[in-house]
Amino acid sequence: MTAKSPSHPHQQQRSMEDVHGLILDSAAPLHKNTFQIPDIRRPIAKTREVGEFVSGALAGAMTKAVLAPLETIRTRMVVGVGSKKISGSFLEIIEKQGWQGLWAGNAINMIRIVPTQAIELGTFECVKRAMTSAKEKWSQEDCPSVQIGPVKLSFSLSWLSPVALGGAAAGVVSTLACHPLEVLKDRLTVSPDVYPNLGITVKRMYKNEGIGSFYSGLSPTLMGMLPYSTCYYFMYDTIKKSYCTAHKKKALSRLEMLLIGALSGLTASTISFPLEVARKRLMVGALQGKCPPHMAAALSEIVREEGFAGLYRGWGASCMKVMPSSGITWMFYEAWKDILIGDNHQE
Repeated sequence: MTAKSPSHPHQQQRSMEDVHGLILDSAAPLHKNTFQIPDIRRPIAKTREVGEFVSGALAGAMTKAVLAPLETIRTRMVVGVGSKKISGSFLEIIEKQGWQGLWAGNAINMIRIVPTQAIELGTFECVKRAMTSAKEKWSQEDCPSVQIGPVKLSFSLSWLSPVALGGAAAGVVSTLACHPLEVLKDRLTVSPDVYPNLGITVKRMYKNEGIGSFYSGLSPTLMGMLPYSTCYYFMYDTIKKSYCTAHKKKALSRLEMLLIGALSGLTASTISFPLEVARKRLMVGALQGKCPPHMAAALSEIVREEGFAGLYRGWGASCMKVMPSSGITWMFYEAWKDILIGDNHQE
């Protein structure tokens, strides 16, 4: 039998509509119960600030996990335990403790580095953004001024660098918030017999020395952190912008972020390293009972005993830690910002 075609024009039009509807239905979106891959190009974090803090925390955790074996080997070499060569120390750890020995003590480092990097990077972004906005606003309007009798004092912000101020604020705020974790890590590392684990360390320090013991050495730490943090963030932002301008690029690749981050860490560490040596001299002197009275006294003592070369003793070992840590941190941080905040974070 042969199928009959619709005899009425209205029926023919309806038949075409049915066919058209079928085609549209086949191209319609997937059903509700069908799995769909989320679009990571869309911002995940609800606010920019939350995204930056979370990105900093994740970057710190991933960097510390990647570099934990290098940190373990470096610590053994600095303290003088085992082989004096990197390859020899690596093999000794594998033979005695297995692969997990390369990550020994990483838990306390994670507890310290995650909040530190979150606060530091988040503070840097917030302060830099606020100062940039203030500079733009005051450049369009009258600068803040104070009238003292016939004299009018104007305060111009044109000479201030939002990046440098953001870096300084990041170092100060993160140090104030997380310095007790650094003190705990030092106690666990230097005196494992007296302080076998984190819980006992907290109880003994609070019972024997009071709450102030958690902030011991804060002043020299701030004095060492302030120039390092200011230079570190200023160098990264400056090198990044100069490189993008010279090569006419809007954004850096991951490898370029890694290299620029490592270079900024090297520069900042070189400039501020004498203060770091003096800070360690103060900390070790406090444990041994012969602590110099202040930072300047520690610096003069080092120069007197070891010459100016003593101010850079251990600089090479420090670069082994700072350069990969800085580069990897910036690479992971920018990557997580792309995921959590989206492309709109790029200036």
